[in-house]
Amino acid sequence: MSSSKKTMIVVIGIGAVGSTTAYTLLLRSRMDELVLIDSNKPKAIGDALDMNHGLPLLGKAKVWAGSYEDCRDADIIIITAGVSQRPNESRIDLLKRNVTIFESITDEVLKYNKDGILLIASNPVDVISYFTWKKSGWPVHRVIGSGTLLDSSRLRYLIGNKLNIDSRSVHAHIIGEHGDSELAVWSLANVAGSEIPLSGEEKHEIFVNTRDAAYKIIEAKGATYYAIALALDRICTAILKNEASVLNVSTLLTNYHGVSDVYLGVPCIVDRSGVREVLQLQINEDEKNLLRKSADKLKGLIKSIEM
Repeated sequence: MSSSKKTMIVVIGIGAVGSTTAYTLLLRSRMDELVLIDSNKPKAIGDALDMNHGLPLLGKAKVWAGSYEDCRDADIIIITAGVSQRPNESRIDLLKRNVTIFESITDEVLKYNKDGILLIASNPVDVISYFTWKKSGWPVHRVIGSGTLLDSSRLRYLIGNKLNIDSRSVHAHIIGEHGDSELAVWSLANVAGSEIPLSGEEKHEIFVNTRDAAYKIIEAKGATYYAIALALDRICTAILKNEASVLNVSTLLTNYHGVSDVYLGVPCIVDRSGVREVLQLQINEDEKNLLRKSADKLKGLIKSIEM
């Protein structure tokens, strides 16, 4: 009888995003072992206990509140830690407040794990992911940001809602920064190969509602966490099941329409190795210029960080 290695996911930062992500992973039976780590240890203990009480109604898994040593055997380490985004605060304004916290977390993780995949969700995710990759010294394919996967999902939902079509049948991308300088690739958006039948005004309205969605949610309830948890679950599934799925995650770009040495969200093939390949979309000149502007914005911020 052959036995396969147990799969383990560690979630660092058990706030709204981390706890919702952990619960989503548990509900969907993505791993054998789930470890919750937080500077507020009682919170992690409470969430682990709460989840364990549901296991008789759900299935077999091992969930516990752990320490950084528990990262040792993790297949995926999801980092959602950091200070929360304030109402009307851009993701970029979070940068200086989060870098110091993140550096100490990365140091601790790297003491115990050398072979896993780091999945970053803390904002501003593209800059934090770049910073983490540089600090870790790991191959770039194993340090992944959640990128514009959530933004693309928002775009597809809004298009589908407008056209009264199942959003899963809408093919559309948000690329660039996960934030204010992101762009919608309307030149390639389609339903079953057919052009999206929307006016320029309708497209602009949909894009603005996509770009500003987080601000509206934060104003209404303080944080976004359900949809990003589903996005992180989707990335973990592609990795653990070796799916080779195309997902808009944040990774290092090299001569991507002239953009290099910056993490941005673009379609990538994601499998057990992490980001297996970056797919270069054949976007138009206006979209290329917007992508370069997004890259330049983030490069300016990266230069301000002392590596």
